[in-house]
Amino acid sequence: MNEAKGGQRIAIVTGAGRGIGAATAIRLSGDGFAVGVLDLTEEATVATVAAITAAGGRAAGVAADVADAAAASRAVAQIVDVLGAPTVLVNNAGILRDNLLFRMTEDDWDAVMNVHLRGAFLMSREVQKHQVEAKWGRIVNLSSTSALGNRGQANYAAAKAGMQGFTKTLAIELGRYNVTVNAIAPGIIATDMLRAAADRMGVPFEDYLLAAAKDVPVGRVGQPEDVAAAASFFCSDAASFVSGQVLYVAGGPKA
Repeated sequence: MNEAKGGQRIAIVTGAGRGIGAATAIRLSGDGFAVGVLDLTEEATVATVAAITAAGGRAAGVAADVADAAAASRAVAQIVDVLGAPTVLVNNAGILRDNLLFRMTEDDWDAVMNVHLRGAFLMSREVQKHQVEAKWGRIVNLSSTSALGNRGQANYAAAKAGMQGFTKTLAIELGRYNVTVNAIAPGIIATDMLRAAADRMGVPFEDYLLAAAKDVPVGRVGQPEDVAAAASFFCSDAASFVSGQVLYVAGGPKA
C-alpha cells in the first residue's frame, strides 16, 4: 500500500482510457493509489474508472486535451477537488501520425510533438506544485524503443527521444524535493494503437503480432500489463533511489 501521511496518495494517468494507460491506472489502484483517469473525452475514461471502482478502488474520469495549457490546468484542479492533491503522474497520452519524411506534413509533426512533449510538460508543470508541497512525488514518462529510430516515424521517434531528455532534466530539478522522475520505453506492445498500425498495412492483427514476436528475444510481444508493472515499481517507495532512468520494456536489449 502506498500511503501518504494522513491519507491515500493520488495518481494521475494520462491517456488512461485504454491500452497501457488503462492497465497502469488499474495497477496503481491495486497498489493503493486513488487514480485520476485522464483521456480526451470523459466517455473514454468510463471503462477504466468502472474497473477500478468494481475492485474497490477510488477513481475519477476527467476529459482533457493534455496539449492545451488551460485544459491541463483544469484537469489537475478537478482531480484535486474530487480525489485530493496528486503526487504521482504518469505521462502516457500519445498519438501516431506515421509517414516517411517526404510525405510527412507539418500537422503530422506538430500533432505528435504537442501531445507527447507539450502534454508531458504541461501536466508535469501542474502536478509538480503538489509534489513540491508534499515533499514527495513520482513522475513516469512513456518513451518508446522508437526513440532509437524507426522508419516512417521521424515525428514519433523525435518526441519519444525528447521524453528521455525531459525525464533526465526533471529528475535533476525535482530531486531535492524527494520527487523521482523516470521513463519507460516499451517495445512492441499489443494495444489498439498497434492494431491500427496493422490495419494501415492491411495485415491481420494476429499475423502482425506473430511476425513481430519473431524479433523479440523472449519470443512474444508485450502486454499493457508488462508496462504497468514497470510503472508500479517507479511509483513505489521501493524506487526512492532510482531517478532519471530509462527502462526498456521490450523483451530484450534495446539500448
